[in-house]
Amino acid sequence: MTLLLVLLVGGILGWLASMVMRTDAQQGIFLNIVVGIVGAVIAGFVITPLIGGAPITSGSFDLMSLISSFLGAVVLLAIVNLFRRGSVR
Repeated sequence: MTLLLVLLVGGILGWLASMVMRTDAQQGIFLNIVVGIVGAVIAGFVITPLIGGAPITSGSFDLMSLISSFLGAVVLLAIVNLFRRGSVR
């Protein structure tokens, strides 16, 4: 059940991050899920030690974990945009 929640929440967070970074037209639902989950992993290593909490991949679904996982997805899309376009956008 936790895996299903991680996929669902990861997809929603990936979609929201792609809306913020304006890459939504280039991505489908599968890539949104991947961005959300990989963003949560990035958040687990980089963002959560700075602001506290736990990423969604650990099974924690509180407000701090959702915010940190969203920020991780935005950071991931910024890095991808930097290499693909030469600017973060």
